[in-house]
Amino acid sequence: MALATNLAAALVAGAGVLFSAYAATAEESGSVRIIRTFVQDYTTIEHGDARYTSGPSEGLVTVLESSGVPFVEGTHQRITCVVYVRSTEAGIDLDAPCTVTAPSGDKWYTHSKRGTGDVETGGGGQGTIEILGGTGVYAGISGSCTYEVDYMPDNWVVTIADCIWQR
Repeated sequence: MALATNLAAALVAGAGVLFSAYAATAEESGSVRIIRTFVQDYTTIEHGDARYTSGPSEGLVTVLESSGVPFVEGTHQRITCVVYVRSTEAGIDLDAPCTVTAPSGDKWYTHSKRGTGDVETGGGGQGTIEILGGTGVYAGISGSCTYEVDYMPDNWVVTIADCIWQR
C-alpha cells in the first residue's frame, strides 16, 4: 500500500512539473493585437526645406486579442509617448518612444517608427513598433509589431497593431 501511495504521489508530482514546464513555455512567446487611442498635442515648425513636428501623445492601449499572459485580452492600460517627426518632400521620419502602464503599475516600453504617410488630420500610414522590455510581468519581453495609424479631427490618433513577442 505504501508503494502504491508513493507511486501515486510521484506521478502527481511529475505531472505538476510537466504542467509547470508547459505553462512556463506557453508564456515565453506569443502574439497580441492592440488598439492605441491617443490625444496628441503636437507643435510644428517650418525649418528650411523641412517641417518638424513634436510633442506628447497620451491615451489608452486596449488588448483586443492575445495568446495569453502577460498581455491579457480586454485590459486597458495608460500610454504616454513623445513623438518626433521630420517631414520633407521625400517623406517623413517618425520616431516615438512610449511607456505603457498597466493598472498593476507594471510598465512595458515601445518604440514606434514610420517612414510613410503623414501626421495630418485625415492622414496616417503604416509603421513598425519595437517592444523593448518592461517591469513586473513585462520584464525581459521583446518583440515587434506592424501598425496602421489614422489621424482624426480634434487631435485624436488611433493605431491598431499586430505584435509578436518573446521573453
